[in-house]
Order: sequence, then C-alpha cells, then structure tokens
Amino acid sequence: MEETRVAVISMIISREESVSAINSLLHEFRDSIIGRMGIPYRQKGLNIINVVLDAPMNIVSGLSGKLGRLEGVTVKAVYSPKKGNEE
Repeated sequence: MEETRVAVISMIISREESVSAINSLLHEFRDSIIGRMGIPYRQKGLNIINVVLDAPMNIVSGLSGKLGRLEGVTVKAVYSPKKGNEE
C-alpha cells in the first residue's frame, strides 16, 4: 500500500465563476478528503477554502495543481511530516 500523508490545501478564491470547477474537482478527489472548511470574506470579495486530505503525495499535488490552474484561485499545500520523522 502506498504511503499516505495528511495534508492541507488552502485556497483563496477571487473569481466566483471558479467555484463550480473547484467543487467538481473536490468531488473527484472525495475519497481522499477528510474534511473541508469554507469562509466567505464578503468585505474583500474573497472566499477561503481549506481542504484536509489523507492521501499519497502525488494525489495531493495533483489536486493542488489542478486547483491552481483555475483562474482567480491561489493555492498552497502543506504536508505532515513523513512517518518516523515526527519531532
């Protein structure tokens, strides 16, 4: 079995039209998603979404890359330490 890592993908969305594509991608990767939190920041016209996954690194980076190619979406991924490297 391939090693999985817990990761958080954070998105800042400035283009409302990209939300449908984001939801479609999240649905496609739903088996790896532990949870998600969305925060509308109406004063700035932004939406912030954090998605927590437990998946192999290639799955996390694949989803992160697809999200980052959407117009008006800024994405960063943060990974948990590798097993055995916890401090």
